[in-house]
Amino acid sequence: MNKTQFITHPIPPFFNADSEILVLGSFPSVKSREEGFFYGNPKNRFWTVLAEVYGESAPKTVEEKKAFLSKNKIALYDVVYSCEIAGSSDASIKNVKAADIGKILSWSKTGRIFLNGKTAEKLYDKYIYSKTGVKATVLPSTSPANAAYSKEKLTAAWSVLKK
Repeated sequence: MNKTQFITHPIPPFFNADSEILVLGSFPSVKSREEGFFYGNPKNRFWTVLAEVYGESAPKTVEEKKAFLSKNKIALYDVVYSCEIAGSSDASIKNVKAADIGKILSWSKTGRIFLNGKTAEKLYDKYIYSKTGVKATVLPSTSPANAAYSKEKLTAAWSVLKK
């Protein structure tokens, strides 16, 4: 069992002035924290699903991921700025300080917010919605823990990003 640690988000939000879509996860996994970028666990289907949605090959390196996001006008961050967490377990998250997404919303063209999974939705509704007033669309989690969704079902659900 992983010991609970207090961790401050180690990855800055990824966005630029052209970003139109913001995808928020809950908090970076151990693998993502080690890689220094979002969805660093190769078992997480985030990059393969997005590549499928946009008809591209899945980016592998952090630089390729950033180029992919920029090209497709996607901003990426998480709902939680700091918390107590055991390993990568969303279920263990407590003592949350919410991320400030105001800068992303004001410095970009972001008009739509999507949440990667139910934990992100629960935390967004609790900590961020009242500050932004922006309703977010929850999508099924790309986490390997979400075995109920095949890659095909995830791709179908996440295709809403392109609309």
